[in-house]
Amino acid sequence: MAARGLCPECGSAALVEDAHYAQQQLVCAACGCVLAEGLLTTTYTDEEHLREVAYSQSTGQKEQLSRCLQRGIRRVQDLCKVLQLPAVFEETAVSYFQRALQLPAFHLVSLEKKELLAGCCVFVTCRQHNWPLTMGTVCSLLYAKQDLFASVFLGLQKELGLSVPALSLADLVTTHLNSFRLFQPAANVPAPFLEDKEQLLARTMGIVELASETWLVTGRHPVPIVTAAAFLAWQSLRPGPRLSCPLARFCRLAGVDLPPPAHLRLKELLEILLGMASQLSWLRGFNLDKRTVVKHIGDLLQHRVFLLKNAFSQQDGEEQQDPAPGQGSPGQDSEQGHPLAGKRQRGGPLRPLLPPCLIHPRKRLRPAAPSAPDSAATGDEPISDSEIEQYLRSPEEVRAFRKAKAW
Repeated sequence: MAARGLCPECGSAALVEDAHYAQQQLVCAACGCVLAEGLLTTTYTDEEHLREVAYSQSTGQKEQLSRCLQRGIRRVQDLCKVLQLPAVFEETAVSYFQRALQLPAFHLVSLEKKELLAGCCVFVTCRQHNWPLTMGTVCSLLYAKQDLFASVFLGLQKELGLSVPALSLADLVTTHLNSFRLFQPAANVPAPFLEDKEQLLARTMGIVELASETWLVTGRHPVPIVTAAAFLAWQSLRPGPRLSCPLARFCRLAGVDLPPPAHLRLKELLEILLGMASQLSWLRGFNLDKRTVVKHIGDLLQHRVFLLKNAFSQQDGEEQQDPAPGQGSPGQDSEQGHPLAGKRQRGGPLRPLLPPCLIHPRKRLRPAAPSAPDSAATGDEPISDSEIEQYLRSPEEVRAFRKAKAW
């Protein structure tokens, strides 16, 4: 017998009353959803007083999980299966999701954020177990924007009071290189482009450590740096057939996306390598450029500490007095006796080893517009004591000014 109403699951109007073990149940004929269950007497007390008990109460299932919670748990389980995570990871992520949905902060959020909440629980669980998983990987699986995912992640971390350790750069390099398709023969990968995974990983780690020591990592997204480092490492292992391969083709062959800043990170790494190569005595006879310096990355990484110390000044711009003859520091004597020691770079003093944002600043201060047309500077304007300190640089000037002020 047909009944009125619509099915809440599929929206069909084909609702029928079905007798299941002498119990009347309202069932959707389209999807099989049970809308109303029959009544059943289970205990002698109920039968004695002729009271009817619902079927869910007779089986002990007094509370059923909401559809939102069921859908979220399935999403967590599906992510764990795709990422091939252990069973204990899945249990922890499900518990985090259940705890989060009980909080008022996640009751009225959009369905999209609830979907991302499941991914955040898996992401937090992997970080707590030192499992190398990046936010970009989860976002690609959920087809989500990273800024929205990051906002949900920060909210989850704050509401549950979770401690989420940061992913180390070494783990990130390992995870990123595991997704490369250059380690197994494939139809679209030429034979000279195949590489051993362990050798590429070791060489990439060396270049990433060099980038970290030269201020190329601080405050920047790590994936473009790792991509550029992996490209240089891949070229340096077999320079002959690989030097003509550009970065874009390398990413296509490896099966990874090319982040836009990777070209800038590659340019900065090559500048550092060229500065180091100028200090190797056996390379001074060669006219190295950003293409040929890749052949010598192995030697540059082997003597990294010495070459960085010689190629870039560690001073911060302060003037230092030259020591008298015979009174040099022990470090200078040891450098002169080093087998790699040689002449300094040509072209004047060495530039300091500073972050690129200080060497090539993007934003420049605009000059202030004059307040009136006749406000041209004549050079006779008075300078206050607070402003005059901005024009003093050497310690001698500071002492002279203080002496004149006290006099």
